[in-house]
Amino acid sequence: MTPTNPPHERKYGRNSTWQTFRNHDILSMPDAWEYPWFAAWDSAFHCVTFSMVDHEFAKKQLLLFTKEWYMAANGQIPAYEWNFSDVNPPVQAWAAIQIYQMEQRKTGKGDLSFLKRMFNKLALNFTWWVNREDSLNNNVFEGGFLGLDNIGVFDRSNGIPGGGVLEQVDGTSWMALYCLNMLEIALEISLHDDTFEDMALKYFGHFVFIAEALNKITEESISSWDEKEGFFYDTLILPDGKKIPIKVRSISGLLSMAAVLNIRKECLAKLPRFKASMDWYRTYRVETQKYQVVEEYDPNKDVLLSLVPRKRLDILIHSILDESEFLADYGIRSLSKAHETKYQIEINGSIYGINYEPAESSTDLFGGNSNWRGPIWMPMNYLFISSLKEYHNYFGDDLKFDYPTGSDNPLNLKEIGFEISKRLIGIFKKDENGNRPVNELDKEKYTDEHFKDLILFYEYFDGNNGRGVGASHQTGWTALVANLIEEINR
Repeated sequence: MTPTNPPHERKYGRNSTWQTFRNHDILSMPDAWEYPWFAAWDSAFHCVTFSMVDHEFAKKQLLLFTKEWYMAANGQIPAYEWNFSDVNPPVQAWAAIQIYQMEQRKTGKGDLSFLKRMFNKLALNFTWWVNREDSLNNNVFEGGFLGLDNIGVFDRSNGIPGGGVLEQVDGTSWMALYCLNMLEIALEISLHDDTFEDMALKYFGHFVFIAEALNKITEESISSWDEKEGFFYDTLILPDGKKIPIKVRSISGLLSMAAVLNIRKECLAKLPRFKASMDWYRTYRVETQKYQVVEEYDPNKDVLLSLVPRKRLDILIHSILDESEFLADYGIRSLSKAHETKYQIEINGSIYGINYEPAESSTDLFGGNSNWRGPIWMPMNYLFISSLKEYHNYFGDDLKFDYPTGSDNPLNLKEIGFEISKRLIGIFKKDENGNRPVNELDKEKYTDEHFKDLILFYEYFDGNNGRGVGASHQTGWTALVANLIEEINR
């Protein structure tokens, strides 16, 4: 046969614009079925668990995605193997500070060089996000995929109905979390190198504007917060300016809780320039009646930065601890059980909808093998538990909630975090009959002497009974259960 040249179109296919990408490294992707493969946000969570075993390996793995042969010249981090140009939640800064603190607790000294290297490159990535994913320039972020697959009423990666823009509460929350992570890193470095203090001020100011945008107190805006229903919702903005709230009660609306940072008074005392600027910023906003991210301010106490105002935080925590909504026997569901009654909305003559699906997905969005419409996902639960502990660092026993909601069993937020952790750990523990909830679908196979102690770390878990769903071999971010076990016993 006469050889033919490959088609010219191959030069313009998927990932063709990533001319500098060179993936010649050994990557941690504990997924024997799909390997070789990577996803940037999966890997960040993997590194947090790996740090329990090997700090150096975890740091090197996390640093890889900031290298010039991965990160694009404009600062974008490749999302995942199938489409580098898609967007995953920016959790690399969160992972960096987690790893730094874990090593610090274990050895008595954190790796400041690692923290600086991550910070310098992630500053480029943060700028890419601000320039790329805020098309209306109002600090409310869009973004397409954002890692939560089919959680919305329509596929966010394939265009928005009516040619509009979807302002996503989860996109804005991810950026607020990113902002606070960068602020926390900058503050830690500033304690040893005061040239980073200016960057701490930069991220503090940016967080203020993001928080104001999400909570929308300006007269010309319709708030992302629904005062009557007590929840944050995405907003669809049509070309004619009409704004339509998408009233889906999902972890997207709860994610705003994860953007929280308690700045210790001891830290502020060592950084008087940062403290003075923060004080000025707050005074200016009080005088101009602008939105405040520091509601309970005392110059002699810790400072709490939270994306969610205190009154709204109370409402969201009641929802997250409500067993008829988000709190399941084995963790926090990704979609409220209230959506057992299907939610539907009409946009330009087309009907879109979503309903609570505790296990396998009934839609083929993103291949249909991944479902965020009800199941329990370990990494998101871990983020929520971490945020509850951070709130507790500030409020202590002054802030308690019934656990579960309506139970007349008040606990502080640290205790609640531990109780949710126990539910997640319970996915893998034997019950009184010797069965593990994770094995519910094939529990008879695990009565065999040779397989009774085989535990598979599934991708996600049934929102009703905790059984493993999705990729049975996805032993990456589900390994965060090991971190929960360690933290309970610390």
